[in-house]
Amino acid sequence: MGNFLRFDFWFNLRPGLFLGLSLKVILGLILALIILAVVAGIGKKRWAKSLYAELWQSLYYFFLTNAIIGLVLVFFNYEMVPFLSARFWFLLWGISALVWLFFVYRVMVKIPQRKARLEKEKEFNKYVP
Repeated sequence: MGNFLRFDFWFNLRPGLFLGLSLKVILGLILALIILAVVAGIGKKRWAKSLYAELWQSLYYFFLTNAIIGLVLVFFNYEMVPFLSARFWFLLWGISALVWLFFVYRVMVKIPQRKARLEKEKEFNKYVP
């Protein structure tokens, strides 16, 4: 845990390869992102005309984009490209994923509001000729 708090750990431009458990954890995360992208893609097609369409679409793009970025970062680390294999890219990737999840959460919070609005419109349109 001490290495995570050191400046030279995150900003070393030639950090070396991932070894053992760290490589397995990152590849497992990327595999999970790919599986979740497939699931979200199926959900996006299944509920294309529902209230949840925007949520499924944003989840699909989130999982797919982060899986691709993760694969590119692991590739650069494997090939030991000096600047592009630096660990701060993984830190930026994690921070950007958290920011993106905040916006996905905002889409998810709007669903009950849209549902209530649609019910009110349906009730109103019942009486309109």
